[in-house]
Amino acid sequence: MKNNKKKKIGILGGSFDPAHKGHLKISVEAKKKFRINKIIWAVTKKNPFKSKCHFTLKKRIDLAKKISKKNKFISVKFFEDKIQSNKTIDLINYLKKKNRTEEIFFLMGADNLISFHRWHKWKIISSKCNILVFDRTNYKSKSLKSVAFKKLNKKKLKFVKFKKINISSSKLRKI
Repeated sequence: MKNNKKKKIGILGGSFDPAHKGHLKISVEAKKKFRINKIIWAVTKKNPFKSKCHFTLKKRIDLAKKISKKNKFISVKFFEDKIQSNKTIDLINYLKKKNRTEEIFFLMGADNLISFHRWHKWKIISSKCNILVFDRTNYKSKSLKSVAFKKLNKKKLKFVKFKKINISSSKLRKI
C-alpha cells in the first residue's frame, strides 16, 4: 500500500555567523511539533540587511555542519550558486519545483518577522509555504505588532511557543 502522507521539509535560512544551539533548538522543536521530516539550513553568502559576515562562507558552512552533525534530519546547504539568487522566494520556488509532493515550512526567529515585510516578495513567500516563527527573548511584542504579522494569513503563519535559549550569533562573536 502506498503512503500518501506528504513529507514535510523545513527551511531555516540565514548567515549562520556562527551557527549555535538556538538554531538547533528551533530545528528540533519544528521537527517535533510539526512532524517535519527534514530541515535544511540554507546558508547565505550575506544577509541583505547586515553589512558583512564575521566568518567566511566556508567556515560558516563547516561550523553549521559540525554543530548539527548528531541530528541526521538537518542538512546544511548553500544554494545561491545553483539558483543564482540570495532571495528566499527563489529558494522556495526552487525547492517546491524539486520536491513537488512535499509541504514546505519556513522557520524564522521573531526578530526576522519584524522586518519580514521588507523581504523580496514577502507576501508570496507566505502563500507558497507555512511560516513558523519562533519566539526570541525581547522580540515577541514587537513581532506581534509587525506589518507582516498583521497582514499575513494566520493559517500560514504560526507563532511557536517553546523553551527559548537566550543566545545569538552576534553575542557569540563577542565572546
